[in-house]
Amino acid sequence: MPIITQIYRYPFKGMSPEALRRVSLEVGQPIHLDRNFALAHGTTQFNPEAPQYLPKTEFLMLMKNEKLAALTTVYDDSTGIFHIYQQGQAVAQGDLQEVAGQQAIEQFFLNYLGSEIRGQPKIVQAPEFMFSDVKEKVLSCINLASIRELEQVLGVAVDPLRFRANVYFDGLPAWQELDWVSREFRLGTANMRVLKCIERCAATNVNPQTAIRDLSIPSTLMNTYGHRQLGIYAQVIGAGEMAVGDHLNYTS
Repeated sequence: MPIITQIYRYPFKGMSPEALRRVSLEVGQPIHLDRNFALAHGTTQFNPEAPQYLPKTEFLMLMKNEKLAALTTVYDDSTGIFHIYQQGQAVAQGDLQEVAGQQAIEQFFLNYLGSEIRGQPKIVQAPEFMFSDVKEKVLSCINLASIRELEQVLGVAVDPLRFRANVYFDGLPAWQELDWVSREFRLGTANMRVLKCIERCAATNVNPQTAIRDLSIPSTLMNTYGHRQLGIYAQVIGAGEMAVGDHLNYTS
């Protein structure tokens, strides 16, 4: 029976993962704080009072800004302070609840990325909003067996964190998850419905350890399997909890 091996959230879109052991899930919601913050281009129009989905190209993200992977970021949700490290050294921090703290982080990224940013970057956030690559509030789930088969095709090891999933599971045949669209399953005690398969973009070409584009994952998927899909987006349809080591149960 498939089991959950890792759980992650990404408080800041495009930046470091935070490993979790156990989470509570609410109907129609993502993991708490997952992709709740983003760094928008100066040209991006986002209204936190009436937040609406915008395409990922409106924000800094790994598909275009691979240098983000060279940073380690940590968000302390108990204090609101966002920390940035480079090669193990602290290089910036700011309280995201304060204007001065936001400005410190924005200035760091302006200096760090320079011309990659359109205008003055700005931190954006809205309560209960998720800066996802899709309009819906979802959890992204990855079958580790599918990654292992992709490794055989590529002939190299593939870090699962290239795919920036919330849930990694093992114990299911490779690619079987792609047949689950519109079907239901259980993560721990939470009930889920698969919304769609995940179309992979060039962000997966970036090595999360080196910040170098060293693989061609979307084109390899297309050339080998005739599609660019790896992983599934699922929505919470029944509240519950999931933890590392819990089972993934297919229900319908």
